[in-house]
Amino acid sequence: MLKEISLRELEDWKRQGRSFQLIDVREPGEHQAFDIGGELMPLSSLTKHTSRLLTNQPVVVYCKRGIRSQLAIQRWQVVAPEVDFYNLKDGIGLGPK
Repeated sequence: MLKEISLRELEDWKRQGRSFQLIDVREPGEHQAFDIGGELMPLSSLTKHTSRLLTNQPVVVYCKRGIRSQLAIQRWQVVAPEVDFYNLKDGIGLGPK
């Protein structure tokens, strides 16, 4: 089952000082154009980054709409089942207007 977190809940975690790893699976150009502080681990090169996943805290994965992040989590869960993944529901959108 895929766990999800809303952008509001993620902001609450930040305010509460909760520890978590934030991962952006968009491509470098997207990340550069609008970065919310996540580590860049593009979906196109996902397997290269598996060793960077943390197992001692939740891992929140995001993209533009929440679709690529779901795919990333599904792929990573196969090779890193001990990681506590959360998908950022509906992604981060297009960034600031």
